[in-house]
Amino acid sequence: MGQGQTGGTAARRLALQLVEGVWQDRLTLAEMEAHPHFAGAPAEVRARAGRLARATLRQAGRADAAMKPWLKRSPKPAVRALLRLATVELMSDGAAAHGVVNAAVTLAREEHAPSAPMVNAVLRRVAEDGREAWEAAHPQRLPNWLRGRLSGAYGNARVARMEAVFEGTSPLDITPRLADPALAEALRGTPLPTGSIRLERAGQVSALPGYASGDWWVQDAAAALPARVLAAKPGERVLDLCAAPGGKTLQLAAEGAEVTALDVSESRLERLRDNLTRTGLRAEVVVADALEWKPPAPFDAILLDGPCTATGTIRRHPDLPFVKDAADIRSMVDLQSAMIDRAADMLVSGGRLVFCTCSLLPEEGEGQLEGLLQRRDDLHPDPEAVARLPGLEEAWIAGPGALRLTPDMWPERGGLDGFFIAALRKA
Repeated sequence: MGQGQTGGTAARRLALQLVEGVWQDRLTLAEMEAHPHFAGAPAEVRARAGRLARATLRQAGRADAAMKPWLKRSPKPAVRALLRLATVELMSDGAAAHGVVNAAVTLAREEHAPSAPMVNAVLRRVAEDGREAWEAAHPQRLPNWLRGRLSGAYGNARVARMEAVFEGTSPLDITPRLADPALAEALRGTPLPTGSIRLERAGQVSALPGYASGDWWVQDAAAALPARVLAAKPGERVLDLCAAPGGKTLQLAAEGAEVTALDVSESRLERLRDNLTRTGLRAEVVVADALEWKPPAPFDAILLDGPCTATGTIRRHPDLPFVKDAADIRSMVDLQSAMIDRAADMLVSGGRLVFCTCSLLPEEGEGQLEGLLQRRDDLHPDPEAVARLPGLEEAWIAGPGALRLTPDMWPERGGLDGFFIAALRKA
């Protein structure tokens, strides 16, 4: 395979397979990128394909608007995916028009030969006259199953702001092991009021200052808040439930707690083990089902980052709205409720529990807390735990002991992942 094939058509072909897998087969990008077919491609091809596929998922709505004047009839799904991919590359990637169009025509001939002349004609018109429609279009709209629920919870205007955030890429946030003002300067990052450091242009993460010595780890600023709310103390026995990939475990261990990190996935815990080795931090790592595992003794504090629809992380995972649907919600809510009750049973009297989900759906946050307080009289909100959070903003408070973060917050700093966090204490 020559260099032109490696950097051009091969990457576009792989990107097309990714977006088709999301839209037609409802496969996640993570599933497809772990497949040997993808993993076996050259690194530069994988990287370019991944970037182009994610950009296409984020900006498909704009692509449709730019193409619409030149489409006489709706194309087949596979052809529309190809047109969207090429249009996004034309409008947002700064690629030379002739190269993009020629590559798209080549791909059309491979799989959908009769469509090749139409693909050629539409993309040439888009390249010449599609810019105005592209820029005037609304950002990619969330699917109806999700948009309706979020509009009911937050209002249409706020959901529109979230959609604008989801269209962009995410900054890289890190959690420092120790508070050190010099670290942000060395990384050319921006210190955030909550204690994280935000990097706009990170490059190769493993080559950054302090990585090899374990001075920090990658962790979204919002994802770092639950452990700060729990505020583990040196010597406390703390359980991190659903621990993988491990950022919260590292936070708890860095505070001097005796941490048990439990997750059902052996493969996902490998990353945690690697980070423990790199940072020199210690934790007992357990592979088990949280609903069945029995600890040798109750814990002083428990952090449960429950499995959820992950709708607060769409900016990082633009495939999620297309591969999930309303049918996923009920099972997730039931599982979360069972895990919260199990966590409460493993606490000592007076122990602390922080429950969180990276979801925007009230059923997985506010509703979950309400149901918990109705069915159990041994758990009570802990507003003081939330009040101690560094960088706390009034807009985040969602009731006693509860925080609600949404992606449209912190617009001047580059946004946040969506999270619900509840701090509780056992009677």
